[in-house]
Amino acid sequence: MARAEKQTALTLEERLKKALVPDWEQPYKVPENWVWSRAGIISELNPPKQQPKDLETKITFVPMAAVSEVSGSIETPEIRPAKSVVKGFTSFREGDVIFAKITPCMENGKAAIAENLENKFGYGSTEFFVLRPSNAINKKLLYYFLRNPAFRDEAKQNMSGAVGQQRVSKEFLGQHGFPLPPLAEQQRIVNRIESLFSKLDEAKEKVQSVLDSFETRKAAILYKAFTGELTAKWREKHGVGMETWKAGALIEYLIQKPRNGYSPTPVNHPTKVKSMTLSATTSGVFLPEYFKYIDEEVPNDSHLWLNPGDILIQRANSLEKVGTSAIFTGKKHEFIYPDLMMKLQVNFRALSKFIAYLLKTDAVLQYFRNNATGTAGNMPKINQKVVANTPVVVPTTPEQQEIVYILDDLFAKEQQAKDACTDMLGQIDLIKKSILARAFRGELGTNDPTEESALELLKQCLAQQANEKEQTPKKKRAPTIVLSDQVHSQLSSKLERDIYLLLQKNGPSNMREIASISKKDLDVIEALRHLESKGLIQKQSDGEYGCVR
Repeated sequence: MARAEKQTALTLEERLKKALVPDWEQPYKVPENWVWSRAGIISELNPPKQQPKDLETKITFVPMAAVSEVSGSIETPEIRPAKSVVKGFTSFREGDVIFAKITPCMENGKAAIAENLENKFGYGSTEFFVLRPSNAINKKLLYYFLRNPAFRDEAKQNMSGAVGQQRVSKEFLGQHGFPLPPLAEQQRIVNRIESLFSKLDEAKEKVQSVLDSFETRKAAILYKAFTGELTAKWREKHGVGMETWKAGALIEYLIQKPRNGYSPTPVNHPTKVKSMTLSATTSGVFLPEYFKYIDEEVPNDSHLWLNPGDILIQRANSLEKVGTSAIFTGKKHEFIYPDLMMKLQVNFRALSKFIAYLLKTDAVLQYFRNNATGTAGNMPKINQKVVANTPVVVPTTPEQQEIVYILDDLFAKEQQAKDACTDMLGQIDLIKKSILARAFRGELGTNDPTEESALELLKQCLAQQANEKEQTPKKKRAPTIVLSDQVHSQLSSKLERDIYLLLQKNGPSNMREIASISKKDLDVIEALRHLESKGLIQKQSDGEYGCVR
């Protein structure tokens, strides 16, 4: 109470001094008419909860998954009655900025402006911070500050908590420095950011479209290759026709029938034997970094050892991936292959690369899907007989060589284009990062040095905050709850006492509200069970817990 009175008694100049970041703490220089303040000064952090008078009112509910880390907006909100969310969730209103505090959501950029809320009310995950912009800050500029990768990198370094449950603290966010420009300059910065981002997003969309069409182009090229279109001129030049293409089954071009691999228990230390994992071929290309060590002897003559040119087919995977194949390009006898794969070895009648390309055609992959078996909930599988009987049409060896030569060349060029597009997407993200960094340094070329200093804006903000605080009616202090000797004697732990007091104070509460008083959910459940068995609380028909006495 004494502290609150002292805070109210501060003069405007004293409040201003506390609101400004001292020179030694400022991370970089900003234009002369800007000032360094703090995020918790120019916005209200986690403002008091608000709710509609009628709890049947429909409101917007925002789970963490509803906020896109890509677009930085609320993309998939839910509409719920207020009564279902007013307890146990974070509240916000139209125009607030929400910011994820938990890993990895914070690092991924989950932040958004609360807009178009149903009846202007919003509730969401308790893992959101809510920042309510004051009259000194443009809500969009505040939002871009939170989305700035430089800020999120710093926030990551200051997280605390157990691994996987680390969070940004309220103190870190509230005390973090904020470079505050004059109000008109804030809008100009926002306009410049949005203009530049719009152009970059348009470019990114076009690049992504090219990337997305890669598989379509690849399928079209393979179709032309295995229907004879790619080598039509070659056949004309060599005086042969399509009658030289022979229809048959894949087994006719294999040294022996397909053979499944072996999946022993892996170990956590290096050994002489590497067993590749399914991920090693899921991309359609052999990736040697995906393997596990096994501590077993594998005879030199075992079929499990792989040699360059062997073809691996995934015999079990999702329906879209079953039958995915890759040609092994690693060293001889360096890897064995797992049980979820089959190995094919091509005989003298065909080229390994030709068969490898053939297995990637839409016709063959569709054949595998059509013949895959498996019960609901299990991965679809293809067996050795299905693979062996795969229908194929194969030309002469010289024409196979020509097809492989053409496909190698075309796909090498396609890969170059794909790599260039991927690099371009990375460059666009870097440019966006640079724009945000420059925006908060006053380096976007929008600042007018003749405009009134943001110091005056900050003074107005502090004066308004002080005025609103004086006008806010003081809350009556809640009466102290005194436990009877009979109840007190039955409480066997501090957690049981805290739960009982919570229910006495708030009335019937759901599990989420009760669990908020401890990080150990199992302990809370055990304490509730004990309280119920003692007849001190009971679970109601709606699932909430309430005191019996």
